Amino acid sequence: MTGPGTPIAVITGASSGIGAATARRLAAAGYRVVLTARRKDRIEALAAEINEAGHQATAYALDVTDRAAVDEFATAFRTLAVLVNNAGGALGADPVATGDPADWRQMYEVNVIGTLNLTQALLPALIAGGDGTVVVLSSTAGHSTYEGGAGYVAAKNGARVLAETLRLEIVGSPVRVIEIAPGMVKTDEFATTRFRGDTDKAAKVYAGVAEPLTADDVADTITWACTRPPHVNIDLLVVRPRAQASNTKIHREL
Repeated sequence: MTGPGTPIAVITGASSGIGAATARRLAAAGYRVVLTARRKDRIEALAAEINEAGHQATAYALDVTDRAAVDEFATAFRTLAVLVNNAGGALGADPVATGDPADWRQMYEVNVIGTLNLTQALLPALIAGGDGTVVVLSSTAGHSTYEGGAGYVAAKNGARVLAETLRLEIVGSPVRVIEIAPGMVKTDEFATTRFRGDTDKAAKVYAGVAEPLTADDVADTITWACTRPPHVNIDLLVVRPRAQASNTKIHREL
């Protein structure tokens, strides 16, 4: 997978939404992108699209929570320029009193342990490259609580703390750690997945919000942060739509 001269970027959760948009953006910025996700058909189609556009992409089916598979994947890289830990997601919106522990466990496994797995496995290649970047996609949920969101908030707090701690621990190495914390982003799958296919509930999340963020808005932010000069570290970048002042203060035109 390692080609001479072209920096390589690995993007997890690249089958849709922010991950897919980031793959397109980073490829256009000159990276050879390696797309990972569980849905092999999706990432293969995206890789074909990127290659047909004259850029470089490879698809690799991967479950970020499977450590053995992640370790095997990591052996393909001698050096690496960018790791975008995007795989994640939310399940349910139940209060703490009635939340399903299985949902909490799954969110933690993907958002935190998945990020840990990829970061640990690929950190040697990022260091060996001499100019590595680890991106952690957290969320404004990792910075402020809201009712019905405790499981997701807890998971994204875990991702945030992982990024903050890693930055402290590897200071002095040629790797920077960037946290991107998006607010309300309207994608094809995030809210629908959260509400287990209930499209009516998913639509209510964005009801009356004139312009929520798009996946491409966040991808643009990620690409900007990754393409800053090597000595510039964007520790934390919170990005929300103008209509959203906080997780619970949103202007809706209803």
